[in-house]
Amino acid sequence: MSHTAEEALAILTAGTAKVLSEKELLEKLKLNRPLRIKLGVDPTAPDIHLGHTVAIEKLRQFQEFGHQAVLLIGDFTATVGDPTGRSAARPPLTRDEVLANAETYTSQAFKILDPEKTEVVYNGEWFRSMTYEQVLKLNARVTMQQMLQREDFKTRIEKGQEVRLHEIQYPIMQGWDSVEIQSDVEIGGTDQLFNILVGRDLQKEEGMAQQVVILMPLLEGLDGVKKMSKSSHNYVGVNEAPTEMFGKIMSISDELMDRYYTLLLGSNRDTTLHPMEAKKQLATSITARYHNPQNAADARSTWEARFSQRDTAAGATELPLSDVPEDSNVITLAAYAFQTAFHLEKSNGELRKQFITTGAVQLNGEKLTDPMAPVTLAAGDILRLSKKHSVKFS
Repeated sequence: MSHTAEEALAILTAGTAKVLSEKELLEKLKLNRPLRIKLGVDPTAPDIHLGHTVAIEKLRQFQEFGHQAVLLIGDFTATVGDPTGRSAARPPLTRDEVLANAETYTSQAFKILDPEKTEVVYNGEWFRSMTYEQVLKLNARVTMQQMLQREDFKTRIEKGQEVRLHEIQYPIMQGWDSVEIQSDVEIGGTDQLFNILVGRDLQKEEGMAQQVVILMPLLEGLDGVKKMSKSSHNYVGVNEAPTEMFGKIMSISDELMDRYYTLLLGSNRDTTLHPMEAKKQLATSITARYHNPQNAADARSTWEARFSQRDTAAGATELPLSDVPEDSNVITLAAYAFQTAFHLEKSNGELRKQFITTGAVQLNGEKLTDPMAPVTLAAGDILRLSKKHSVKFS
């Protein structure tokens, strides 16, 4: 299905935090040529989490509209370290560490992007061939006052903390990347505004059309407060096992659920569904994206079984195992448990029709649907009689 430039603009700007500017982006979309869409990543760690995927998802969206996705791997800048949001300089990485991280990073990114339609470039290709004279000429294009306008630099200086000279180089290098790859659009988090604007300035000096800035919101982690990160232990890793991924997503608040739908799936949740079911569908969709539909369905079944069993155990009434009648079958055990634990008299007919054949009676999560089947119990077993009645044998 083809879209007008205006329709494409509405879709491509949905879920963004800021676009500078929508007018410029519309003009570029009307050029009727594939735009070069840049997303730069520094592989400072081998794994990516869902927070990283917010920008990658937007890049994928441009890719689906026929534009050229350019995944820029900062194999050179990663050895310097992006100072954005830092209260101290990042510890340096070796190039071997960066390249090893880059390999796993790209393989995970390709769970979202079409690798056949993605151009992967490394900024070491141009920075490692620069002479010191060329570096000085590049530095001469910006002023120290410009660089010190960055909030994180200003804050550190005001607090008497160090700002290393190599950190001031970082925005210049990120900006020069945009010149080298001739990007039409650059995508980044809201904390990348300063760096991306430097790219616009350098492109203008080179006589190039300036890139459009698209800033994506920073995704809150599982706690719903801090930005998702490994250091805050509130992340969901793209390579995590399906059951782990599903379970973590089910732990988020209902308020955060809508944000995850928008930023991770590019959709809105079905408000006609119960919030629990909507969250299960969110967890299923995300798990399927990074694994496959069967893994996601299995993870859901596993979570539901564990959740049901945990919930049942929490509200179970204790019954001594020694008092259970010998040679019990399902119907006699259910009648005994109702009477002893809850002082409820249930006829055999009522037990059969309303509890046993309906699957309400379960032993450790396994349905007992044959009234006459023998039952062997052990200490710690949980017998669920109904949604409101469960017993635990001790």
